[in-house]
Amino acid sequence: MNTEQKEQIRKLRSSGHGYAAIANALGLTKNQVSAFCRRNNLTGQIADSGDENTPDGSYCRFCGKPIRQKPGRKEARFCCDACRLSWWNAHPEQVNRKAVYFFTCAGCGRRFTAYGNRHRKYCSHACYIADRFKSGDGHE
Repeated sequence: MNTEQKEQIRKLRSSGHGYAAIANALGLTKNQVSAFCRRNNLTGQIADSGDENTPDGSYCRFCGKPIRQKPGRKEARFCCDACRLSWWNAHPEQVNRKAVYFFTCAGCGRRFTAYGNRHRKYCSHACYIADRFKSGDGHE
């Protein structure tokens, strides 16, 4: 390892790159890079800031933390389930509901909507029971 490579390791490590990324960039082995970093107190730095797993600057939509994308997987938009649930609860207008169906109740005749069920006939369980057993107006 020459002095130019050592300077490159220092520079890349201070910008937050991991051992494997530095080794690939400089044509060294990961063990050579990690040993050099240990000897020169360049360990313990988090590799999130300049990591190649967030090349396009993908950050969590809710909290803004950088997201580590898994190769071969769909692009992640949230860092965790808690952030995902919080963001969707705060933005219900952006939910794309494709499976909303409009019906007229067979028991009471009121208009109602059902999400995800094309074959629904009644607006409620009480209306279904009332129509099936013919006991009055449909709602009790």
